[in-house]
Amino acid sequence: MNVGPPPLQWISDRVGATPEVTLSDGTISDGTLSNGTLSDGTLPNGTLTSGTLTSGTLTSGTLTAGAIPGGVAGGSPFPELRSGNLGVRVAVSAAEIDAVQALRFSVFYREMGARADADTLAAARDQDEFDRVADHLLVIDHALGTGPRSVVGTYRLIRREAAARIGRFYSADEYDISKLTAFPGRVLELGRSCVHADYRSRAVMQLLWRGIAAYVFHYGIDLMFGCASLPGTDPDALAPELTYLFARHLAPPELRPRAMPARYVEMQRMPSDAVDQRQALVQLPPLIKGYLRLGGFVGDGAVIDRQFNTIDVAVVVKTDLVTDKYYRHYERESVGAGRQASVVAAPTGMLAAQGTPEPGIPGYATQNT
Repeated sequence: MNVGPPPLQWISDRVGATPEVTLSDGTISDGTLSNGTLSDGTLPNGTLTSGTLTSGTLTSGTLTAGAIPGGVAGGSPFPELRSGNLGVRVAVSAAEIDAVQALRFSVFYREMGARADADTLAAARDQDEFDRVADHLLVIDHALGTGPRSVVGTYRLIRREAAARIGRFYSADEYDISKLTAFPGRVLELGRSCVHADYRSRAVMQLLWRGIAAYVFHYGIDLMFGCASLPGTDPDALAPELTYLFARHLAPPELRPRAMPARYVEMQRMPSDAVDQRQALVQLPPLIKGYLRLGGFVGDGAVIDRQFNTIDVAVVVKTDLVTDKYYRHYERESVGAGRQASVVAAPTGMLAAQGTPEPGIPGYATQNT
């Protein structure tokens, strides 16, 4: 059983649980504002239901059937984690999300040759409907300042509650993920990961993993999944890698996504005993290797994505290893006053998964999710 942070406690005998009320220029702490409006204020650790939060911040809570014009839903769920001039946290402004989309366009379309439609070319942004409900993990280089130009890496994170606002997860376009959505715990879809070409280093990859670990810990995520990409659109050119993944890392039936029938590509493309397993593992993109070393699995069937010039595989990771190690570290660092935010480390398995990446190596951009 995963161990996470203490659950939020709603205090009903305070200002919270105030139905059909409007609060202007004020603050509700540890409470609920139902069917009302909170203007120019803050609602930390609470829930705003069927209302509007204007020019304010809703932190560690829930906004249901409402709007947050000019505000930030949740802020960053964990303090920025630093490594020298680099830091990782969740985007907290529209400008930062725009910077994420600009970075993705640069990597996916300009560098990796994805096919852009007219609107994408005109905007010079990689964007879709999922961006507005997702959390966007950022790697920031503070040497470049504090504005959007400092964003040098990103990962898109979509929780079950966020996907419900769209009506589906992104991966559902390629895979039958009904077994994952039926999972009784908290699930998280990961994807759209990329790093600027000048920052493809071990340090940046470690920061991305640290950010994911902190996010998983904060929200008590039990299961992560998404589509990971291999370069090219010829499955036979990737026969050793695809066969190795299918033969050695196929997900158990109860957690196994399957490529949609119209897009299904057989992964076992050669006899499994003919595969040089060591070499196949070396050839896999770093992110896929990272998932596997966390005990991750792959789904049944690959999918060719001609728009992004990739072959995708579904990846599933139960987060026990992530949360258990992160929780132990959190407990240790909680003893040292003032130290946690600056020295929290990723789980050992995550760090060890990466090795020392090479600039330009495929897998720094898993653009398909």
